[in-house]
Amino acid sequence: MEKQKVVSEGAGAVSVAAVLYHKLPLAGKKVVCLISGGNIDVNILSHVISRGLMKTGRKAEFVIELEDKPGQLEQAVHIFSSRGANITSVVHSSSRDESQINSRYVTIRVETRDAGHIAEIREEFGRQGFHVVSEYHI
Repeated sequence: MEKQKVVSEGAGAVSVAAVLYHKLPLAGKKVVCLISGGNIDVNILSHVISRGLMKTGRKAEFVIELEDKPGQLEQAVHIFSSRGANITSVVHSSSRDESQINSRYVTIRVETRDAGHIAEIREEFGRQGFHVVSEYHI
C-alpha cells in the first residue's frame, strides 16, 4: 500500500503474500501477481496503517515518569522536538501505586523516522535523568 499506492482487501492480496513469504516454488520463474478488490473497512485500514508505522519505527508511544514540579513536561517535550520527532498526543496522568509520591506520568505519542531515531530519543531521556517507564513501537 505504501510503496505502490494500491489498496486491496485481504483476499485480493493473497498472491502477493504467497510470493513475499515464499509459499510457492517460484525460483527462476517470471511471475505476475494480481491485486484486486478494495472492500476494506476504513477502521481496519486505519489500524493497518497505524500498525505499519509502528512496525517500521515511524510511530512510537513513550510513558515517562516526571517529578511533579514546574517545567518537567516542558523539558520532556523539548527532548522530542530537539530530536525532530513530531508529537501527536500528550496525556498527563497522576501517579501509580508503585511510584514516588511526587511522581506523575505522561504518555507521549510521536512520529519518528525509524527505530534508530526512537533509540536516540530514549537515550537522550536517560542522559537528562528521566525515567522512561515504557515505550511501544512494535
